[in-house]
Amino acid sequence: MIGSSGDLTFSASEEFLELIKSAVLAALEALVPGSLFGLATFSHKIGLYDVQGPIPVVKNIFIPPEVDGTLQMELEDAMPLSSFLAPVETCKDRIAAAIETLKPTTSWERTTAAVQGLDGYSLGGRGFGVAMEALINYLGSEYGNTFALARIFAFLSGPPDYGAGQLDTGRYGEQYASKREDADRALLPPQTPFYKDLAAVAVEAGVCVDIFAVTNEYTDLASLKFLSIESGGSLFLYSNTDDSTLPQDMYRTLSRPYAFGCVLRLRTSAEFKHSRSYGHFFADPQYENVQHIICCDSYATYAYDFDFTSNVGFSRHASDPPVLQIAFQYTVVVPPVELASAEMISSSRHSLKRRIRIRTLQYGTAGNVNELYGSVDSEVVLSILIHKVISASLEEGVREGRMLLHDWLVILTAQYNDACKIVHYGNGNLASSQIDVAFTQCPQLQPLPRLVFALLRNPLLWFHEEGVHPDYRIYLQCLFSALEPSSLHHSVYPVLTSYATPDEQAYSCHSLSRAAIITSGSPIFFLDAFTTLIVYYSSTADPTLPFPPPHDCLLRTTINKLKKERSITPKLIFIRGGQDDASLFENYLIEEQDVDGSGLTSATGFVSFHEEITRSVSEYMKT
Repeated sequence: MIGSSGDLTFSASEEFLELIKSAVLAALEALVPGSLFGLATFSHKIGLYDVQGPIPVVKNIFIPPEVDGTLQMELEDAMPLSSFLAPVETCKDRIAAAIETLKPTTSWERTTAAVQGLDGYSLGGRGFGVAMEALINYLGSEYGNTFALARIFAFLSGPPDYGAGQLDTGRYGEQYASKREDADRALLPPQTPFYKDLAAVAVEAGVCVDIFAVTNEYTDLASLKFLSIESGGSLFLYSNTDDSTLPQDMYRTLSRPYAFGCVLRLRTSAEFKHSRSYGHFFADPQYENVQHIICCDSYATYAYDFDFTSNVGFSRHASDPPVLQIAFQYTVVVPPVELASAEMISSSRHSLKRRIRIRTLQYGTAGNVNELYGSVDSEVVLSILIHKVISASLEEGVREGRMLLHDWLVILTAQYNDACKIVHYGNGNLASSQIDVAFTQCPQLQPLPRLVFALLRNPLLWFHEEGVHPDYRIYLQCLFSALEPSSLHHSVYPVLTSYATPDEQAYSCHSLSRAAIITSGSPIFFLDAFTTLIVYYSSTADPTLPFPPPHDCLLRTTINKLKKERSITPKLIFIRGGQDDASLFENYLIEEQDVDGSGLTSATGFVSFHEEITRSVSEYMKT
């Protein structure tokens, strides 16, 4: 295992460095026996640590400042890989001691380096691109020999700004107003193919990269993201060090079971074909419908689009149903107990096992559109919609993504009204009051208007002028594209429950509106927004109710269960109405916010949206 941390510039805080130390120490506790660990730092130089001796030894390799520069020395020549990779079982204390020696790069060190032969270049702080390229090549030479999977955890306190792979952060700012550029479109594509190309090298080398950015300055995650998501890793973003869950996320990532070296292939029967894939993988450059996943766990989710191969569609004969076959080949680490029981041998070490799972699924076909509507899973539909909206945003901009989502709901509503014979196409005298936009005849479709409204109000689709940070939007794209449908539902339309006391639940689900809170009469509310959990005591709550809720109550038990089940560590926030700032909780009450981009609270948010959809459906069906 490789832990890569930024050798910080003088502009980075000591708090950031202490957070990284805590995260790496947490990773050490989560690693399974037999793991190898390496520590590398980067700034205007790369530092490689040999921790296998009595005191840590650091070898430094200076990074050339040019955009097209390369290292004058291979990392293997500076330090053999066998010295760099230390066994965790025997060197844990030495690794921890080496981590404690990390310190920020001082301005004196940077100035001295410039005097010592870098030809007067103004040194940047983060030679991230060169460091990652060198590390991946360093590890790739031993892929399949020294290790079966290498995983790089890279920590960034700001954008790469030195050497190859440096990013121009000047493209984010007020210049769009003067140049009449669309910031919602211009900030989504990568500014360089460097990191996408590097991801392909990482896949070949069997290296998975997880990027942890702890910063509120523009870092251009639109360019960096490919290195993580295409190599099977994850992209994490924390706006500050104060309430960062980085150590907990590191521990969770490494302590749960995961598979690596995975190959996923889809096959279909003749009537339909795979057309598009969504998720964090690397598509095989030679074979269709084959994806390489360097590393994944049980939370990893992938979605697929299919098309008919002809206008005939599926066969109407029950003896010839459509078939989908999924083949998944992967390697896992097998604990000693499982290995011994399977092979009847005594073993004290973990071992690697190559496995393959093949799942063949037969699907029934709907006899008519009403059967089709009746089989809808609204959470799965939301998941596919989010993937499509993200793709449209990346290709055409956020505005186009919003239009796609709006038009999809209009067309679905029109088709439903026609299929259920509520109203018909081409009726020039069609009145809006005749149209059913609530899907009253189909319970499976009823959640969709609310989910679409919520998605339009999500920062994923906010306009630039609403104040969404472009890196936060990219983070949401990466997060949402890997979540399973239920988690996505919580992220887009949080679940709001109420409690009469910390030990007694009142209602299991409320709409996200002030009216719902007022009319419920409950004193305590719990909001689950997937990445954030909020316990809110209303201003009228009985002052004798314990605040915060006791650790042994029902509400706390529910919270702990949710935290344990999450793929990432959610933030837990307690708010007492009338005493604390309740804006964080109130911002989630989206049904009273307009969807036109203003983000302002009004009395007609979701109601107004319903009326607008009704008018659009009416015009669509008339024409």
